[in-house]
Amino acid sequence: METTLLLVDDEVKMLEAMASYLQNEGFRIVTATTGKDALTAAQTACPALVVLDWMLPGMSGIDVCRELRNKGNYGIIMLTAKTEETDKIVGLEVGADDYMTKPYSLRELTARIRSVLRRIQGTSEEIQMIIRGDLTIIESKCQVMKEGAEVVLTPTEFKLLIALAAKPGIVFSRLQLMKSVMEDDFINYERTIDSHISNLRKKIENDPAIPKYIQTVFGFGYRFGDKL
Repeated sequence: METTLLLVDDEVKMLEAMASYLQNEGFRIVTATTGKDALTAAQTACPALVVLDWMLPGMSGIDVCRELRNKGNYGIIMLTAKTEETDKIVGLEVGADDYMTKPYSLRELTARIRSVLRRIQGTSEEIQMIIRGDLTIIESKCQVMKEGAEVVLTPTEFKLLIALAAKPGIVFSRLQLMKSVMEDDFINYERTIDSHISNLRKKIENDPAIPKYIQTVFGFGYRFGDKL
């Protein structure tokens, strides 16, 4: 069965080139040129992953990304001409799983797509359910419950939570977490772990400023609280 990708870009020639290349790579392709059309297409086509341009007419890619995160568990790769680190962090904080700056090669884009899909679809048979305090993590369903209510996480946030919660009290460096949840291709982006941690805390902590689940160990990294 073909994996469906939604490609969103207002540059028609670029969109057509992406669509043609990725179709030849074995993907089913759906396209959109505006943010509003992207949200409609996501609802009807149910893509596994969205390749989303930052600069779109009317509704920005950032706003689209935020809406997609509220509506479903899509993989999202942001495309942008913006190169500042703060721009990358903004994209990751609203829920993007990866970020590519223009110009980029279609070959690299394909590799990034496959990597994000592996993270979304890959599950471990060793850990089926983890219960920590008020959190219940059901890995086979990619589901997190807090006090009986579902918490919607991005695929990267979910993998990050699994890595930490599976070994409470153990300190992980940013690099270790990056290798665990984003694979070796992305070890140069280890500082983006901070953005994912911040976003994850907002979703699972009662008070993100005083976290009880994901704790910072200054100078070393992060650990999951071991007294839960």
